[in-house]
Amino acid sequence: MSFNLTIDQGNTAAKLALWTRTPDSQCVDVRISREHTADAIARLCNEVDVETAIYASVTTPHSPVLCMLRQRCRKVIELKPGTPIPLRIDYATPNTLGVDRIAAAVGAWSLPQAHGRDILVVDIGTAITYDMVTAAARYIGGNIAPGVYMRLRALNRFTARLPMVDPEEGPIPLLGNNTETALRSGAVNGVVAEIEYYRSHLSSDATAVITGGSAHQISERLSFEHTVVDGLVSQGLNNIIRYNESLHTPSRPTAAGKPTQTLNNPIKI
Repeated sequence: MSFNLTIDQGNTAAKLALWTRTPDSQCVDVRISREHTADAIARLCNEVDVETAIYASVTTPHSPVLCMLRQRCRKVIELKPGTPIPLRIDYATPNTLGVDRIAAAVGAWSLPQAHGRDILVVDIGTAITYDMVTAAARYIGGNIAPGVYMRLRALNRFTARLPMVDPEEGPIPLLGNNTETALRSGAVNGVVAEIEYYRSHLSSDATAVITGGSAHQISERLSFEHTVVDGLVSQGLNNIIRYNESLHTPSRPTAAGKPTQTLNNPIKI
């Protein structure tokens, strides 16, 4: 059996995910590589047959990684401006749009529960990204804000006496009753309030998809319908592989009548 390999290269680590090449394409293995990503890819490719790999990096693309992929995989896609995706991009500077945000948007749009609905995509990591995809498969933009840990680190770093607290180790009341709970509640409830604010500006039938390291902690405090998806970026990358392969199939399925859009050619409608 052959597989798809998705590589989500972040600032400090890379997530490698292995996907079956079946109609329902399931994730069967996830590995985190904090250094020497090319070596991790080589080990993985020694264990299984990788048909197609896709590489997305929020940093400068790592040449050894791309070389290793091209040596070990039959086909390699580097997600960048010009890569076909099943969304229209309506963004003033598409060349500066993070590939992780694009992959997460594709992953959210591909979920069955999101079909035909506007989608708020929230990725809660070191930074938080808020992105909007319309029911007509248009990516129309989004915002970037500090994540939970970044807020707490900034309060500790830029003040004289505020301590560093862990947002997951202690109570989070609505209003803190000491310095630690005030810091923890301010950071966590502040993120909750941001997400609630963005959701309040959407139609009643819109949906929200939440991902990222702090997704589950924030999710339990949200008051509206939403879906938590672990590994949404990896899922989106796999969907981009499948979409590109469909473009080369004579009787390819259409993406619900939605036209192809590349990252460097925004369409405004």
